[in-house]
Amino acid sequence: MNVAVLPFGGRLEGPRHRLPVRVYYEDTDAAGIVYHASYLRFTERGRSEMMRALDIDLARMWNEDGFVFVLHSAEVKYRRPARLGDLLTVETALTELGRASLKVRQVIFGDGGETVIFEGLLACTGREGKPARIPAGVKDKIEAFLS
Repeated sequence: MNVAVLPFGGRLEGPRHRLPVRVYYEDTDAAGIVYHASYLRFTERGRSEMMRALDIDLARMWNEDGFVFVLHSAEVKYRRPARLGDLLTVETALTELGRASLKVRQVIFGDGGETVIFEGLLACTGREGKPARIPAGVKDKIEAFLS
């Protein structure tokens, strides 16, 4: 019996983070095709695991510093449907770092090599929900990754 063991948190590969995601029944509609909103969950996991790989603790950032990254906007292009049981790879790349925002490009690769593209802007906000500068320690880690 062949058993595939997937790296839970994915891995950094050069300037990108790659996260394997298996499509489960809960991710699909009645026909076994991935429901459109599931792609947003997959990309959220990719962004979160990339931050973890960069040693950025999002829970601590919120609980101790009072800052959080929120999805400000997204552009999604569906190229081919993913289906129940498929193994997908969520590739996340930071493309731009601003004072209070991060631009990311995420591509979801399917079994057939086709892509679903997700591009989004993450904004840093404080507890009041207003834009805030990215904390210096967090920004330093992101800048080191981008260089």
